Amino acid sequence: MRSHVLIPSRLSSRRLTAGPAASAAGQRVAGERSAISPEFKAHLVRAVAAVLSGFGLFILTLSFEPFPGDGTDSAAASGGNVINQVGYLGLGGLFLFALLSIVDPRLLLKAITPTFVIIFAIAFGSCLQSYDPATSARGVMQSLIVMIPMAGVLLLPRSERDFVEAGATAILLLVLLNYAMLVLAPSLAKHTADAIESWHAGFWRGHLSHKNVAAPVFSILCMFGIYCARTGAPRRGLLIALLSANFVLHTGSKTTIGFLPLSILFVGIGALTLRPALTIALHTVFTIVILALTLGSVYFSSLHDLTASLMSDPTFTGRNDIWDFASRSIPDHPWFGHGYASFWQSPVILGMEKDFEANWDVRGIVTAHNVYLDAVVTYGFIGGLPLLALFFIKPFFDYARAFRRPQNRHFAEFCIMVVAFMTYNGMMESFLINRADPLWVLTALAVYGLNLAAAAPVAAEEPAADGARAR
Repeated sequence: MRSHVLIPSRLSSRRLTAGPAASAAGQRVAGERSAISPEFKAHLVRAVAAVLSGFGLFILTLSFEPFPGDGTDSAAASGGNVINQVGYLGLGGLFLFALLSIVDPRLLLKAITPTFVIIFAIAFGSCLQSYDPATSARGVMQSLIVMIPMAGVLLLPRSERDFVEAGATAILLLVLLNYAMLVLAPSLAKHTADAIESWHAGFWRGHLSHKNVAAPVFSILCMFGIYCARTGAPRRGLLIALLSANFVLHTGSKTTIGFLPLSILFVGIGALTLRPALTIALHTVFTIVILALTLGSVYFSSLHDLTASLMSDPTFTGRNDIWDFASRSIPDHPWFGHGYASFWQSPVILGMEKDFEANWDVRGIVTAHNVYLDAVVTYGFIGGLPLLALFFIKPFFDYARAFRRPQNRHFAEFCIMVVAFMTYNGMMESFLINRADPLWVLTALAVYGLNLAAAAPVAAEEPAADGARAR
């Protein structure tokens, strides 16, 4: 690469005489000495972009109120309080400034994908169905603001290598922080016996509010570690993968412990055979099976009997009662739904009489614990079905397109691993468009990453800048 290092002027070794000519010459010398080469500027911008990407990934996964302790309200933990609102507003502003300053405006326009335009159009439109449209709109707006740093994590790095280097360091620090807290403050990193759900005592939840959130988050971190190990950071990536997998094992979440290896296996088979269609086929079959054993067991007695014969707890810790209640509520607003954050814990639900025969009191439930039911309950069939298709069907078409470019494969495989895993996890939990919930943010990052990878090649190294040739 041609050197851009400043060559000192000969005038610098001379004694300049007084006068206008000498003064002008002296100013030129000083200007030359203080000048910063274009190459140095490019490297500085590259370093800042990479650091911001890693920082964003760290904060979005950690949140602004980590290790909240048992009994924390899930809405608050995911961004529904003042600390998180101010924190994410500031983070969004920082990343918006960085994106406008560093990224080519033409690339930014292309980065506004139709997928997320439709997603947020549906979400904002649903606020009109809410009993409190203003409050619902604020929740959707916070979810949208969080998408700015999420996009920045992927758009700011100049190359995949920069993204991996920054991300591997950030996530390894996050995982090590969680392990340190297990030793230094175990009451904050584990469920305790004096909490409401005392039967979870001893299970690890790390910096998150519940083990059922920690298990899928650390599963995604395990997948990220595998991606890093394959793409330039083998030691850090392997360490992230092993420590995160061990963390998942200690959360006591049986379904997650089963879903994690299967997600990796399905994508791994497609990668080894160079047939992404095989991954898609395996995933589709398994999704249908899980859907039949979970929601299907609520609607069909034969499937309930099959589930009971295969599992010791066919109620999925009482979720079947919640699913049944949510299903019976869909006909009240079938087409447009009840509105964003306007069903669970609404005045109508809170004012109901307690059902003593049910395993769960729905008056204290914040989600349906099923992403598919919640999508239809919230957005109706008109909004919910397209939303589910954009999150859990279209990404597989994007994956197949991205796979055609060899340089995109590792990144696309990581993203589709996350989407496949969250497809299964969505049978047990809800997370879509949920403010700053790490499950929502990491799922959105994977879907958005596939949008980008399907449209353009991933740069393995930094492209040449200012006319210079790449190394």
